[in-house]
Amino acid sequence: MNKVRTLIRVKKSQSTIEGAGVRLNRAFGNSDDVDTDPFLLLDDFHSDNPDDYIAGFPRHPHRGMETVTYMIHGRVEHRDSLGNTGVIGPGDVQWMTAGSGIIHSEMPRQEDGLMRGLQLWVNLPASHKMKPPRYQEIPAAQIPQTILENGTRLNVICGNADSIEGPVREIAADPVYLDITIPAGADFSFPIKQGHTVFAYVLEGAGYFDAHKKELVSHSHLVTYSDGDSVYMKAGENGVRFLLIAGKPIGEPVAWYGPIVMNTEEEIRIAFHEYQEGTFIKHKQKFDGI
Repeated sequence: MNKVRTLIRVKKSQSTIEGAGVRLNRAFGNSDDVDTDPFLLLDDFHSDNPDDYIAGFPRHPHRGMETVTYMIHGRVEHRDSLGNTGVIGPGDVQWMTAGSGIIHSEMPRQEDGLMRGLQLWVNLPASHKMKPPRYQEIPAAQIPQTILENGTRLNVICGNADSIEGPVREIAADPVYLDITIPAGADFSFPIKQGHTVFAYVLEGAGYFDAHKKELVSHSHLVTYSDGDSVYMKAGENGVRFLLIAGKPIGEPVAWYGPIVMNTEEEIRIAFHEYQEGTFIKHKQKFDGI
C-alpha cells in the first residue's frame, strides 16, 4: 500500500554572506537541526544588484563532498587547480565530485540584468571521500524535459521521472534532482524510495505540499517530509515552481569545517594542513565535456 509522505517542516531561507561577500539565501546548512542526510547545504544566490555577488567565491578547497550548481539566470565563471575552466549558463548544471580534493573559484555574473543560481552540497560516504575528483557538466540543452497531461513540466537533472533518466549519473547518494513547474490548480505526485531523504525548495509561486495540510508554501521556503513511498503537491492560484530533491542517507559520522567534509576531526586537521603545505591535490584529471 502506498504511503504518502506528510509535511513535517516548512522553513524560510535565511539571508547570509559567503565567499568574498556574496549575499545569498540559505535554505539549510550545518547550523540547522533538520536532518537532511546525505545533503549538507542548499544556497539560493540571486539579486538584481551586482554588488551583492560581484566579489564571488575566490580560490577555496573542497574535499569529501560534492557541489551541485544549477543556474536559473545569469552565469558562473569557474576555474580550478586541475586546469579546468568554463561557464555555467542559464539552465546548465555542474555536478562536481570533489573526492580527494580540488581547489576552485566561482564568479557569478548577470545576463540581461538577471542572476540566480542554486548550489547544493552532497556528502560522500567514507569509501568515496578520497576518490579522484570528477565533473559532470551538463548544458541546458541536454537536460530532458517532459510535460504531463495536466501541464506539469519536469526538468530531469538526476534520477528517473516519467520514464526519463536524467543526464547526471553514477552518484553515490542515488539522488533525484527535478525542477518542477505545476500550473495553477493542478496537482502532482511522485514516488520516492522508502528511507530516502526528500525535500522541496520553492523557486516561484506557491503551492500545497501535503494532501492533508492546507498550508500554502511560497517562494524561498524549504519543505521537508516524513518517510513514505511518495510525495504530493498542488499548485496555488498562480502556479508553483520548485526543486524536488531526494537521496539515500549515508548514516556515517560527519566532521565538517567550511568546504571540507570528512568523517573525523583528525581527517579535517590533515586536510587543512595539506592545504597549507601545498600537498592537498592528490589527483589530476580533466572533466567531461571540456
